[in-house]
Amino acid sequence: MTTRTIIVTGAGGVGKTTISAAIAAVTARKGLRTLVLTIDPAKRLADALGVDHLDDQPQPVAGEELMWAAMLDVSASWEAIIYRYAEPEVGDRLLVNPYFRAIADRFPAAQSYAAGERMAEYIEGGKFDVLVIDTPPSGGGIDFFTAPQRTGDLVSGKLLKWLTGSHIPGRSILYRFTAKPMLRLADTILGGPMLSDVADFLLDLRTMYDSLSARSRTIERYLRQATTIIATTADPTPIHETKRFFKHLEGIAITPRAIVFNRALPLEWITAADTPIRGMSNPGLRTKARANLRVWAGEARRQADASNELAARHSVAMYTIGFAAHAPTDINSLTALIEPSGLVEGLGM
Repeated sequence: MTTRTIIVTGAGGVGKTTISAAIAAVTARKGLRTLVLTIDPAKRLADALGVDHLDDQPQPVAGEELMWAAMLDVSASWEAIIYRYAEPEVGDRLLVNPYFRAIADRFPAAQSYAAGERMAEYIEGGKFDVLVIDTPPSGGGIDFFTAPQRTGDLVSGKLLKWLTGSHIPGRSILYRFTAKPMLRLADTILGGPMLSDVADFLLDLRTMYDSLSARSRTIERYLRQATTIIATTADPTPIHETKRFFKHLEGIAITPRAIVFNRALPLEWITAADTPIRGMSNPGLRTKARANLRVWAGEARRQADASNELAARHSVAMYTIGFAAHAPTDINSLTALIEPSGLVEGLGM
């Protein structure tokens, strides 16, 4: 059976991690071996699943025979990437190079590429029927989709070609006799080995170009084949971010399958303000209650309008998850949160 990949993206704070865990819980209970992978370093997924700890290796969720969870370890993932695509001695140098560590640990695109690599490994491994990916917030979510191309651009960029020449091993010779002496002279002026160390790093990185480029194309194909859903709430910032996601994803030929409108107020509240209030004899209290109902009716109407406008603008299915007073903390509450929306069934699971 081919692994089905579901990517949950969107702005920060809209409940992506909870939605991802809930989708995984429901699919696992449908008899599908399911892994949920979070890229968000805040470790909220462990709380949502009621487990104490998550790491880079899939952990079975207690009480759920067919469900596993994992959290991306960027450093471990990049170490595996380096040794997979570089010669052993090159890999050893890269892993101790401070410039490589800075890129791998601090740049969102590097984090997202590592996540894409992990995604590809799980898809190709065939152990899981369903892979649910919880992407980083906002810009990091977009980075997840663009990281393969950006990583290829970095490794094949003009700067690297100028410093290292056009062909391996010829570029190494050109580098030794042209660029490197100039960089060493600049280092002497600056009083440190910074520029030549950077050039050494870039040369080592350049040797991985062919392998990384091929792998990036594979990851891009998996991303296009995945089912992408965008999570949002009615707040202005997430609504704006949702529109931005559609614009960016369109540019890389990825079409989201659905929008999940989270924390929605009940539609019944829209008409509640016009319903007679019974059992309240105090006129003052009744007036205050009526005013409060009208405020919430207005908010429910605004949310409904925002949801309808998004669905019409982007011509995609809209699934609504109702507002919950308390965040889910176990599998039962996760499934109870998402099942009424019909999202999992709508995705064909």
